[in-house]
Amino acid sequence: MSLADWRRRIDEIDCKLVKLLNERTKCALEIGKLKQQAKLPLYQPDREKEVLQNAEQNNTGPLTDAAIRRLFERIIDEARSAERLAMHPDGARKAEAEGTTDE
Repeated sequence: MSLADWRRRIDEIDCKLVKLLNERTKCALEIGKLKQQAKLPLYQPDREKEVLQNAEQNNTGPLTDAAIRRLFERIIDEARSAERLAMHPDGARKAEAEGTTDE
């Protein structure tokens, strides 16, 4: 394959990744609604640890487990931000605009 072919393939994969990340975030938002109804905390470290372990266990390379962990930590962080925004739209937008989010 040529350079252009490889880049086109990466673009296709990126498109799929964006769709999957948004689908995952929609699931997280639904979970956030259930947490809110059940009066559960947004942040649940045991579940986060489980997600990270699952991601590492499913890793077959060439990315290292550490790289997968960093990527999933960021994905989880962004999902948590989306949940926070959905639960408290005015406060989260204000904090984001002021640069005072916990990210």
